[in-house]
Amino acid sequence: MNAKLIKTHKMLETPKTGDGRIYFHPILMMHAAALFGKTYADFMLDHQVLVQSNLKLLEMYDHDAVSVISDPCREASAFGAKVFFDGDNSPKCEKLIHSMEDVEHLQIPDVYTCERTLDRIKGVELFRERLGEPFPIIGWVEGPLAEAADLCGVSEILMNMIMEPDMVKALLQKTLVVAKNFALAQIEAGSNIIGVGDAICSQISKDMYDEFCLPLHIELFNFIHEHGAIVKLHICGNITHLLPSLKKTNLDILDIDWMVDMAEAYKEMGKDVVLCGNLDPVGVIMSGSKDDIKNKYEEIKASLPRENWIMMGGCEIPRDTPVENMKFLRTISINN
Repeated sequence: MNAKLIKTHKMLETPKTGDGRIYFHPILMMHAAALFGKTYADFMLDHQVLVQSNLKLLEMYDHDAVSVISDPCREASAFGAKVFFDGDNSPKCEKLIHSMEDVEHLQIPDVYTCERTLDRIKGVELFRERLGEPFPIIGWVEGPLAEAADLCGVSEILMNMIMEPDMVKALLQKTLVVAKNFALAQIEAGSNIIGVGDAICSQISKDMYDEFCLPLHIELFNFIHEHGAIVKLHICGNITHLLPSLKKTNLDILDIDWMVDMAEAYKEMGKDVVLCGNLDPVGVIMSGSKDDIKNKYEEIKASLPRENWIMMGGCEIPRDTPVENMKFLRTISINN
């Protein structure tokens, strides 16, 4: 195992991972809230609920990392956007940016004084207090393009990348600053891994990614490394066309959604990157039989070295996923 991979695995270790089992890092949000008897809004708005519900599931599923991931609107709220919460539904975010003038007037927020960013920082602190060292705690920030989409709207940012590229690039410079500041705050609070969610990148071409996102990802990931944490990049959807570019970013962990071939991803990313995924969270983990789960597990396990794999759904574990399916997944990854 090379030096980079050794460092990554040291930061993934828990007291239980020395038994040779496959790492297990499910994304738990709505599922955690539901099993804790709270709404998704409760989970997003109160770090106490987020932490306590995740700790309850940690006891149930015996996974190998916890995360403060909750929703994509924390930084948007800090920028001044109104965010609307509605029980168990996903939040809706007001669009702040409509023109270059709006970008120019956009102020960089202080993540320690804005309510929703501070709440996530407090979540990291509480996790570290409860779990001690060196348990893996995954902080979370919106990637630059994802945050730009939160502020502009998805359709609008995609159109403006073609029609108003200078406006988009100016906005990206501001969202990059906030991503750095928010990542650093969570590292200082106790995160040893920073998740970067930039899901919209799966919807653009490789050329557009290289022009708008690649330099910013390199800068952000280097910044995170310089401050002692490792980088986990999450881009939902089919990122097969982006893999050659993502290899240039020096990331440590890459989430792989279910529609990407794991063997192809490993071939492209190489031995320096740990791949996280990629069981279909709906078709296999939530709705599949035990045979379905085991067959997919064995398929992925055979496609890459175990030191390059963290087992996970391709994205978030759905709210109504049966507890027994999650426990079964944990069981086979320990015993096989």
